[in-house]
Amino acid sequence: MVEHPAAAIQRYSLSFTSGALLMREAAIVAPLFLQEHDPLNIRAVIAEKNLLQARTVASGSRLAREVTQRLAVLTANEIELFIEATSTERGHLLWAAACRRYSLVGEFAEEVVRERFLLLTPTLTYEDFDSFVRGKSLWHTELDKLENSTRLKLRSNLFRMLNDASLLSAGRIQQVMLSQRVDSALAARTPNDLRFFPTTNVVSGRV
Repeated sequence: MVEHPAAAIQRYSLSFTSGALLMREAAIVAPLFLQEHDPLNIRAVIAEKNLLQARTVASGSRLAREVTQRLAVLTANEIELFIEATSTERGHLLWAAACRRYSLVGEFAEEVVRERFLLLTPTLTYEDFDSFVRGKSLWHTELDKLENSTRLKLRSNLFRMLNDASLLSAGRIQQVMLSQRVDSALAARTPNDLRFFPTTNVVSGRV
């Protein structure tokens, strides 16, 4: 029996429906990663001390899970850099973390945001996201099964992340000027994480 190609494709994780870039939460939680290396232990500490000051137990648990999962994809050196970074640098690191954590976000960043920037068509609209999702749904049936309300939340939150990271302003893609230390950290990965940003820096032999 021949396996359908779509069966071998990993399903998208689609839990980024709240919290946007989580700048405030990440600043609170990041130092815990220098003491605890297990995200479950870190979430327990957050809950015990109510570090995120959530209004309900459910929202606090959701935010704690989300922020720890994103910070967990950063290296120890990147966590240390994040702790001492400027607000702008933190935004760039958290955008990279979101792209690593969520393949759908990373692919949209590379295939739509960066491509439109390089092609000198810097406007970005909700329709660009909708078109992107329609194309991906050919191989990812989980996208077809999304409730419309969930799809709208995903779209809205992704655009909020772009704005929070200063990659988008008034519907126009903004060229990113990464600091040397953030650039070096992201460029050191394989594949190169500069591909997630609207920048003319070289990525995998491309400009």
